[in-house]
Amino acid sequence: MDILAYDFFRNALAGVVLLSIASAMIGTYIVARRLVAISGGVTHACFGGLGLGYFLGVSPVATAAVFAVGSSLGVQWMSERHSVREDSAIAVIWALGMAVGTIFIFLTPGYVPELNSFLFGNVITISRADLLAFGVFTLVLGAFMAVKFNEIVVCAFDPDFARVRHLPVGLVTTVMTVLVAVCIVLTIRLVGVMLLMSMLALPQMSAECFTHRFGRIMLLSAAISLACSVGGLFLSTVVDVPCSALIVVLMAAAYTASKGMSALRQRR
Repeated sequence: MDILAYDFFRNALAGVVLLSIASAMIGTYIVARRLVAISGGVTHACFGGLGLGYFLGVSPVATAAVFAVGSSLGVQWMSERHSVREDSAIAVIWALGMAVGTIFIFLTPGYVPELNSFLFGNVITISRADLLAFGVFTLVLGAFMAVKFNEIVVCAFDPDFARVRHLPVGLVTTVMTVLVAVCIVLTIRLVGVMLLMSMLALPQMSAECFTHRFGRIMLLSAAISLACSVGGLFLSTVVDVPCSALIVVLMAAAYTASKGMSALRQRR
């Protein structure tokens, strides 16, 4: 427990707590909409923004945010306006983002030192500025979901019914799409491009083994994510491996245990 005396570890601990709360809200929404793949697509589209940022010598997080929001809205626009299936649109932005990022990183002179932290995550490098940005985002996300909770649930499960009831489907979907994109950009520093999809899906999959109500899934997935994230962070101080990888492994183990418990309960 002496590790708590260090500022960088306290920052990392606060970061994974905020991540657990935000990813529970975002992950429950995309799982309900069956859009888990969009997190992978937008995440890899961010790679194009990262490469452009390094090439131009500007903040790669800012350019990644532009790419993330643009790609998310692009998927929504193609699926709604041009009758393109969402999985096909996601595949397009996934491949295009990786290609654009590879080109710009290849054209950038010298070595890109921070690229591995964006690919694989580095929780220990979280600063107080990162915590402030993620904290503000979590408050905005929580406030919007609290105000529009019923509309979000209806739009996630049955958008056609929501349109018949004259609910603001376009507004809710657009705002949630932007929030998903922003969450992905802010989370890249924590768990990296490669592991983000698991963070937004595994806790929700575990929670669905016990309940199918949107609000309960959100709360239970937050608890599972928090336990696995804090456990992975402390475990990384003993086992010299990346913290983000340990978090995902613990979440996979939690899902396996949840499925086993659910199967035993059904047999009884």
